[in-house]
Amino acid sequence: MIGYLSGNVLEIYKDTVIILINGVGYSVINPYPYDFKVNEEISLYIYTHVREDQITLFGFKSMAEKEAFLKTIQVKGIGPKTAVGIFAAVDYSHFVQAIENENVTFLKKLPGIGPKSASQIILDLKGTLASETKVNNNLDDAKDALLALGYKENDIIKVVKLINNDDLSTEDYIKQALGLLLK
Repeated sequence: MIGYLSGNVLEIYKDTVIILINGVGYSVINPYPYDFKVNEEISLYIYTHVREDQITLFGFKSMAEKEAFLKTIQVKGIGPKTAVGIFAAVDYSHFVQAIENENVTFLKKLPGIGPKSASQIILDLKGTLASETKVNNNLDDAKDALLALGYKENDIIKVVKLINNDDLSTEDYIKQALGLLLK
């Protein structure tokens, strides 16, 4: 099993990056492929999904993200591609918050999730992911403000991942995010 890859990005697709390592290109499904740049050196924690007819690699920036993915695919009816779709569509903290608040309506809006799956996610994951994520109220308030200004949630999620500081005020998060969104 492959557990970790480190190499240069050769190509970027809608949900996949090709990582070149010693002349071999590994195709890795990833929830945020556009966070990377061609020729950039990256490292990903890998989940290797083996089926009778194929081997698929799923990559994550941190071990915590990989662990959350592994817990999500243990939910009945949620496969790896659906889980990647969830992580690509919504910020991880919002996903955890929806589970903890038993917000079925929010979960049903995620790709590939219906009422039964939403209820099953809550049943299986409530209380298991909350300890892994730190709530940042200033960041959540900044995201809400950016949504109110008319920015799309997917765009906000992308730029928030680029802000590498957990100790900013709401205003500072908004300023940095706007600077990145306007580029």
